[in-house]
Amino acid sequence: MTRKAIIVGAGIGGLSCALALALRGWQVEVLEKAPEISEVGAGLQISPNGMRLLDSLSVTPLIEDALFEPPAIELRLGQSFAGKTGRRVFSLPMKDVAAQKWGARFAQIHRADLHKALIRRLGQVAGAVVKTSQQVTGYVQEKNGASVYLEGADRRHGDLIVGADGIHSAIRTKMLGPDRPRFTGNVAWRLVVPTAALGDVSLPEGGCIWAGPGKHAVTTRVRGGSEINFVGIVEQDSWQEEGWSLPGAKEDLAKDFAGWDDGLQHIIAAAEQPFRWALHDRAPLATWVDGAVVLLGDAAHPMLPSMAQGAVQALEDAVVLAEIASSRRDLKSYEALRKPRTSSVQARSSKNLRLFHRAGFAQLPLFFGPLWAAGQFAPSFLNNQQNWIYAYDAEAAATGNAAR
Repeated sequence: MTRKAIIVGAGIGGLSCALALALRGWQVEVLEKAPEISEVGAGLQISPNGMRLLDSLSVTPLIEDALFEPPAIELRLGQSFAGKTGRRVFSLPMKDVAAQKWGARFAQIHRADLHKALIRRLGQVAGAVVKTSQQVTGYVQEKNGASVYLEGADRRHGDLIVGADGIHSAIRTKMLGPDRPRFTGNVAWRLVVPTAALGDVSLPEGGCIWAGPGKHAVTTRVRGGSEINFVGIVEQDSWQEEGWSLPGAKEDLAKDFAGWDDGLQHIIAAAEQPFRWALHDRAPLATWVDGAVVLLGDAAHPMLPSMAQGAVQALEDAVVLAEIASSRRDLKSYEALRKPRTSSVQARSSKNLRLFHRAGFAQLPLFFGPLWAAGQFAPSFLNNQQNWIYAYDAEAAATGNAAR
């Protein structure tokens, strides 16, 4: 008998899980609270551990034209040092290295382009449907599965319920009660501008982290390189609203990064409407599983953007959960496999955030001197520090065919 899964949330994690389950023969219903399927725009970095899964799900052909493969990933100083901005600490080759070293490419993509491709790919698979304007308020355990409650007292039953409904997850709240996210003291800005807006101003072609005292920025290229994505994270406590699409004042953004590299100044000047959100973190949850109900992605492990792993970890969750549920193993094994890894990524993301903000003159030799030396004389050593992230094969781990 065909089993049915209810996926709450049509973001990248929810759609990936729906696709992975449908490809394994499940009937899948995705419930999205928004009145229409859309994904607000920002850039994503899809490291090899994520690209490997998009390849396996046959999503990659649908995004090929939208991908940008950065030639390198760099760390630079955003503010002036010895009279010059943009001084490079290290540059790690990526485009010519990733597939050979980690088994898949490293790519940058606009979130909306990946989201559209997942919707399109899901439409190619029998047994999957996405429904909008479906506000899920909770769930109840039942014989042979569980049911979610919708506004208006409607219910949907499934053999498996997946809470992929993000940082404000109704499924998580029902499972564990209201949470108290911790404000990190940082606010993130995001925007996307046409590459042509820079004119003759130079900017690293690859992905670049711009470090500075109390703040940092990241620039990447999306849509085949025709657009530049900017994320800037600033320490301050006057704005603490957690969200994703909250408009911010352009003059506040310009003030936050005044005096930084000319390339960044041109990006900010070209912005039409920047967005900002307060960064909160959460301690690892006590559990992700309640009977036939499980959490996935940001609902289970929201993480700071300082490793660019949020979307990729949701992809890993999706494929691992689909494999474990399809093989009728205890769902607790999904949590046991995923929780240590995502907790490590959460911790490293927090550590990176602190490191990027230590670029004051007094701290430069202590924190960035060793990185500069490694980049100059042992770049392979720095690349090897990413092995635990990039070489990970979630499908193999879920089937027991790889080291965990």
